[in-house]
Amino acid sequence: MLKEYALHYYEQGYNCAESLVYGANAAWNLNLDENACHLMAGLGGGLQVGDVCGALTGAVCALSCLIVKTKAHDCAELKPLTQTIVGQVRQRLGSLRCEEIKPRLFQPERRCAATVENCADVLETVLRDAGLLPEPVNRADESAA
Repeated sequence: MLKEYALHYYEQGYNCAESLVYGANAAWNLNLDENACHLMAGLGGGLQVGDVCGALTGAVCALSCLIVKTKAHDCAELKPLTQTIVGQVRQRLGSLRCEEIKPRLFQPERRCAATVENCADVLETVLRDAGLLPEPVNRADESAA
C-alpha cells in the first residue's frame, strides 16, 4: 500500500524523500500538515548533493513519525528499526548514496521510481515484521491519495 501512495506523489513531481513521507501520511493518516511535509524537500537527491538517498531518509522520517511519541531518546525501538531499514536498503540498492544508486536504477521515463518503490517496500516490511504496521486508511473513494 505505501508503495502505491509514494509512487503517486513521485509521479506528481515530489522528490524521493517527499514522496515517502507524503505517501506514508496518506497511507497511514500520520496527521502531518503541509508544512511538516515541506521539511522533506531538501533531503531529496541525497541531501541535494548525491549523498544519503532521499528515499531512505524519507522512510526513516516516516518511521520516526510513526513510533516516536516524545523524543528519539525515549523510543527504544527507533535505533534498531532504523538500523534494519538502512541495512536492508543497502542490501537491495547496493549503496546508501544517491550518486551510487542513481547510475544503476535511474530510468529516464521513471526517474528514481524504482528506488522509491524499494524504500517503501523495506519500510513496510520492517514495520510488519516488528508488528508495527498501521492499518491502512480506508480511501475507497480516492484513486491514490
